[in-house]
Amino acid sequence: MNALLATTGTGGPVILILAMLSLLSIALIIAKSIQLARVRSGQAARDAALSRWANGDKEAASTQLATGKAPADRVAHYALDATIKRMPRKPLEAELMRRGNAEVETMSRHIRILELVAMVSPLLGLLGTVLGMIQSFQELELAQGAANASVLAGGIWQALLTTAAGLVVAIPAAIGATLLSTRVDGAAHDIESTVGQFFLLEDTGTKP
Repeated sequence: MNALLATTGTGGPVILILAMLSLLSIALIIAKSIQLARVRSGQAARDAALSRWANGDKEAASTQLATGKAPADRVAHYALDATIKRMPRKPLEAELMRRGNAEVETMSRHIRILELVAMVSPLLGLLGTVLGMIQSFQELELAQGAANASVLAGGIWQALLTTAAGLVVAIPAAIGATLLSTRVDGAAHDIESTVGQFFLLEDTGTKP
């Protein structure tokens, strides 16, 4: 690590920060990918449960959703169970909205950190480059124009290295944040669709 800091000159501390941000973003992408792996699962089971509900087999429909792993399963199971217990419509709607929002918040947790890494990393890289260029031209000034061109070029490539490092960190973080956010949006849509389908059945008695 000391050798790396020495090689990159004034950009060394920036490289170190970017390395830590890279480890953080990779860890978050892996953890969130595991967490969100099944948030869109069980659509067929939900449709089957709602069909049972429409056919009057309410206890079986609620039991079927109780074993679901997706957020939409949990919210739908609460809707069915609360309806069986004769919870009034308005409080039920408010509680389902609260639960849906809580599920989305849980799924979205820490994705903002990835977005922040994607935004800040290029700026840190640019900062390292600017600091390195300043150092290079200071050395050129001190040498009063007699500096070896290869020495100046070495300082410049060391400076540009931080910009490249910033982009290397930012690109995976941006891709990961976008893909994970898309999955969360899809799961949120599943919750809204399932709840809407349930209330439609309650209002019309029509099979899904």
